[in-house]
Amino acid sequence: MATKEINEAVLPAVIAENDIVFLDFWAAWCGPCRAFAPVFERASDAHSDIVFGKVDTEAERGLAAGFQIRSIPTLMIFRAGILVFSQAGALAAPQLDQLIDAVRALDMDAVRAEVERTKQESEVVR
Repeated sequence: MATKEINEAVLPAVIAENDIVFLDFWAAWCGPCRAFAPVFERASDAHSDIVFGKVDTEAERGLAAGFQIRSIPTLMIFRAGILVFSQAGALAAPQLDQLIDAVRALDMDAVRAEVERTKQESEVVR
Protein backbone atom coordinates (compact mmCIF):
# COMPACT_ATOMS: atom_id res chain seq x y z
CA MET A 1 0.00 0.00 0.00
CA ALA A 2 1.38 3.39 -0.93
CA THR A 3 1.53 6.22 1.55
CA LYS A 4 -1.50 8.50 1.78
CA GLU A 5 -1.50 12.27 1.88
CA ILE A 6 -3.25 13.28 5.10
CA ASN A 7 -4.96 16.58 5.72
CA GLU A 8 -7.00 18.04 8.55
CA ALA A 9 -10.30 17.01 6.98
CA VAL A 10 -9.52 13.28 6.73
CA LEU A 11 -7.24 12.71 9.73
CA PRO A 12 -9.93 12.00 12.37
CA ALA A 13 -11.55 9.32 10.17
CA VAL A 14 -8.19 7.77 9.25
CA ILE A 15 -7.29 7.39 12.93
CA ALA A 16 -10.77 6.18 13.94
CA GLU A 17 -11.21 3.67 11.12
CA ASN A 18 -7.78 1.99 11.19
CA ASP A 19 -6.08 -0.05 13.91
CA ILE A 20 -2.55 1.23 13.24
CA VAL A 21 -1.69 4.59 11.67
CA PHE A 22 1.85 5.89 11.13
CA LEU A 23 2.06 9.62 10.36
CA ASP A 24 5.15 11.24 8.88
CA PHE A 25 5.15 15.01 9.40
CA TRP A 26 7.47 16.40 6.73
CA ALA A 27 8.23 19.32 4.37
CA ALA A 28 9.69 19.37 0.87
CA TRP A 29 12.60 21.64 1.88
CA CYS A 30 13.71 19.27 4.68
CA GLY A 31 16.73 17.11 3.79
CA PRO A 32 16.18 14.50 6.53
CA CYS A 33 12.52 14.30 5.47
CA ARG A 34 13.56 13.52 1.89
CA ALA A 35 16.00 10.88 3.18
CA PHE A 36 13.31 9.22 5.33
CA ALA A 37 10.64 9.26 2.59
CA PRO A 38 11.84 6.14 0.70
CA VAL A 39 12.21 4.19 3.99
CA PHE A 40 8.64 5.14 4.94
CA GLU A 41 7.36 4.30 1.42
CA ARG A 42 9.01 0.85 1.44
CA ALA A 43 7.50 0.10 4.85
CA SER A 44 4.07 1.09 3.54
CA ASP A 45 4.50 -1.35 0.65
CA ALA A 46 5.55 -4.15 3.01
CA HIS A 47 2.80 -3.64 5.62
CA SER A 48 -0.52 -3.26 3.83
CA ASP A 49 -2.50 -3.63 7.07
CA ILE A 50 -1.04 -0.37 8.42
CA VAL A 51 -1.94 3.10 7.18
CA PHE A 52 1.16 5.15 6.39
CA GLY A 53 0.16 8.79 6.09
CA LYS A 54 2.22 11.81 5.16
CA VAL A 55 1.39 15.25 6.55
CA ASP A 56 2.98 18.14 4.65
CA THR A 57 3.64 20.64 7.44
CA GLU A 58 3.75 23.52 4.96
CA ALA A 59 0.30 22.75 3.55
CA GLU A 60 -1.18 21.57 6.86
CA ARG A 61 0.03 24.21 9.28
CA GLY A 62 -3.03 23.73 11.49
CA LEU A 63 -2.32 20.04 11.93
CA ALA A 64 1.36 20.68 12.60
CA ALA A 65 0.45 23.29 15.22
CA GLY A 66 -2.22 21.08 16.77
CA PHE A 67 0.27 18.25 17.22
CA GLN A 68 2.94 20.72 18.39
CA ILE A 69 5.39 19.70 15.68
CA ARG A 70 8.66 21.54 16.43
CA SER A 71 11.07 19.49 14.34
CA ILE A 72 10.71 17.45 11.17
CA PRO A 73 10.53 14.74 10.23
CA THR A 74 8.37 13.70 13.15
CA LEU A 75 6.81 10.26 13.27
CA MET A 76 3.59 9.73 15.22
CA ILE A 77 1.90 6.38 15.64
CA PHE A 78 -1.70 5.71 16.63
CA ARG A 79 -2.99 2.31 17.66
CA ALA A 80 -6.71 1.82 18.26
CA GLY A 81 -7.13 5.60 18.19
CA ILE A 82 -4.50 6.21 20.90
CA LEU A 83 -1.24 8.06 20.29
CA VAL A 84 1.38 5.49 21.30
CA PHE A 85 4.56 7.01 19.83
CA SER A 86 5.89 10.41 18.83
CA GLN A 87 9.49 11.18 17.94
CA ALA A 88 11.33 13.67 15.77
CA GLY A 89 14.13 12.50 13.49
CA ALA A 90 14.55 10.24 10.51
CA LEU A 91 14.75 6.50 11.14
CA ALA A 92 16.71 3.89 9.25
CA ALA A 93 14.77 0.94 7.83
CA PRO A 94 15.78 -1.50 10.62
CA GLN A 95 14.66 1.00 13.27
CA LEU A 96 11.32 1.51 11.55
CA ASP A 97 10.84 -2.27 11.25
CA GLN A 98 11.52 -2.69 14.99
CA LEU A 99 9.02 0.05 15.73
CA ILE A 100 6.38 -1.61 13.55
CA ASP A 101 6.92 -4.91 15.41
CA ALA A 102 6.73 -3.14 18.78
CA VAL A 103 3.49 -1.35 17.94
CA ARG A 104 1.91 -4.58 16.70
CA ALA A 105 2.93 -6.30 19.96
CA LEU A 106 1.42 -3.67 22.25
CA ASP A 107 -1.06 -4.96 24.82
CA MET A 108 -3.80 -2.44 24.10
CA ASP A 109 -5.75 -3.35 27.24
CA ALA A 110 -2.70 -2.31 29.26
CA VAL A 111 -2.32 0.87 27.17
CA ARG A 112 -5.98 1.80 27.71
CA ALA A 113 -5.62 1.15 31.46
CA GLU A 114 -2.55 3.43 31.57
CA VAL A 115 -4.41 6.16 29.65
CA GLU A 116 -7.31 5.92 32.08
CA ARG A 117 -5.00 5.99 35.12
CA THR A 118 -3.20 9.07 33.75
CA LYS A 119 -6.52 10.77 33.06
CA GLN A 120 -7.74 10.11 36.62
CA GLU A 121 -4.47 11.35 38.12
CA SER A 122 -4.66 14.58 36.13
CA GLU A 123 -8.25 15.12 37.31
CA VAL A 124 -7.14 14.72 40.94
CA VAL A 125 -4.41 17.35 40.44
CA ARG A 126 -6.95 19.91 39.24
